[in-house]
Amino acid sequence: MSEVNNLEHFLGTIASGQLAVGAVVTFTDPEVSELAADAGMDFLWVDGEHGVMDRNTALLHNMAVRGTKCAVLYRVPACNHTEIKRIIDFAPAGIIVPMVLTKEDAELAVAACRYPLAGNRGVGPRRQHRHGADPMDAAYWEHSRHDPLVIIQIEHIDAVRNLDGILSLQGIDSLLIGPYDLSTSMGKPGQFRDPEVCAVIDEVCHKCRAAGKLLGAYTEGDYDLWRKRGLQYVCCANDTGILFKGLQAMKENALKMFSL
Repeated sequence: MSEVNNLEHFLGTIASGQLAVGAVVTFTDPEVSELAADAGMDFLWVDGEHGVMDRNTALLHNMAVRGTKCAVLYRVPACNHTEIKRIIDFAPAGIIVPMVLTKEDAELAVAACRYPLAGNRGVGPRRQHRHGADPMDAAYWEHSRHDPLVIIQIEHIDAVRNLDGILSLQGIDSLLIGPYDLSTSMGKPGQFRDPEVCAVIDEVCHKCRAAGKLLGAYTEGDYDLWRKRGLQYVCCANDTGILFKGLQAMKENALKMFSL
């Protein structure tokens, strides 16, 4: 499946000790993913939770980066078997499952991403084996035990309280920290330098790395806060923010240059 979803490139970047850098895609036009991949992004967090992404659009974003070294990590709308089932056969490199609060939630996420007997994923012969170009043989079933990545999003203080149980679960490949929702659940929205918020994020990072799971986060600046936390992949901005700030900077620069 690595030929389809670039998972090996993503994992290889991390294994080399290099930080994997990506961006969130919310626009429906798959050309956004294509140009982001051509710009050198290691991965894209294509967002099916917020915004207007539908199933067909999800497929197009996955297809748009084929032939590059960019992996698509797709965030489903909820920790729900049906929502994961609707996307997984499009062969994203990873499934991001939002708002996982308990070990039981994490168990549901893992089960939806894995075939029996490890889980309850249905057998839907589509893009994940190149529509039949790759046989669904013993090698396929073995590979499917690790592809796609199961990425649990930690974005609520209750998840932190239940973190030991979540991390004890077989089948979780990565934790992805959502600092905005996490800080909001603590009554301190966006206060990323608050000592209590910092301590909680530090705890998640430490426990994740100690458990041998991949560690990622949405950072959007504040790199000095995150640099020592052991992140292996980071999402630095979303497409709307990149466009908005780029247009702002362009106008400010034009006004400055024409006033000289």
